[in-house]
Amino acid sequence: MIMRALTLASGLAGAAGLSQFPEFSQQYMQRLGGAVDELNRQVTRYENDAARLDMPLQTYLAALVQEGEMARTQAANMAEDIARHDRLAATLAAMENAGPFMRERLAIDYLPDGEVAARALETFRPAVPATFEGAVFGGLGFVTGWASLALGVALLGGAWRITKAPFRRRTRP
Repeated sequence: MIMRALTLASGLAGAAGLSQFPEFSQQYMQRLGGAVDELNRQVTRYENDAARLDMPLQTYLAALVQEGEMARTQAANMAEDIARHDRLAATLAAMENAGPFMRERLAIDYLPDGEVAARALETFRPAVPATFEGAVFGGLGFVTGWASLALGVALLGGAWRITKAPFRRRTRP
């Protein structure tokens, strides 16, 4: 009876935990969209500065590098902003064009952009999974939690029987 209650509790804990993944990925995408919007504003400003001088952006950055240490530092920062914008915009586009289950896989692939993921995790609030993918992840979490505990107990129980076997009293018929 206790074992059933423990495996049920383990299954419910797994369901509660894994069902939050779709909500986290949604909040991650919202943060990612905000970061892309802000970087887009900066890159547009850089492009406008270059256009005022009748230069393509890459030529403008190369010219800044020739201007001295302060301008070289600014050009490096601008190039880093542009590269990050391109990377995050591609990530956001891939996640927006993916279905709900592929989006979860993509979120795992793209989480190495730690800054956006860390900020999403800081403000993450669990939510009741009211979507199909939330229910699927919840069910998967339940099965995983239940099976993990059941397997662990079975393995430990078998190991316990093996270690105490030499010390067991044998009854003679």
